[in-house]
Amino acid sequence: MKLLFDQNLSHRLVRTLVHVYPDSEHVRNVGLGRAPDAELWTYARREGFVIVSKDADFHHRSLLLGAPPKVIRLKLGNCSTRAMERILLDHQVVVKEFADDPAPAILVLS
Repeated sequence: MKLLFDQNLSHRLVRTLVHVYPDSEHVRNVGLGRAPDAELWTYARREGFVIVSKDADFHHRSLLLGAPPKVIRLKLGNCSTRAMERILLDHQVVVKEFADDPAPAILVLS
């Protein structure tokens, strides 16, 4: 499963979660660090990524356009990178089931 971490998340998540989400990337690592949401959306769809973001923007875009790409919204407020890492580790089974199920477009983790 390939996660694409949005600019509002730490690029360090790619490295710290590599054992669980090995094909993941951060937007800055693929040259999209300052790209508009529409460009990230197109890239994620084309390359088979699930977008992970704290912003509601991708959540709303998913409601309007559907999947792909799928969106994981981390609804955590102001928190550390470690807290984001922990939630993605603690919910790895749910994340995998979400990614594998063609029906849902959005997964909210809090």
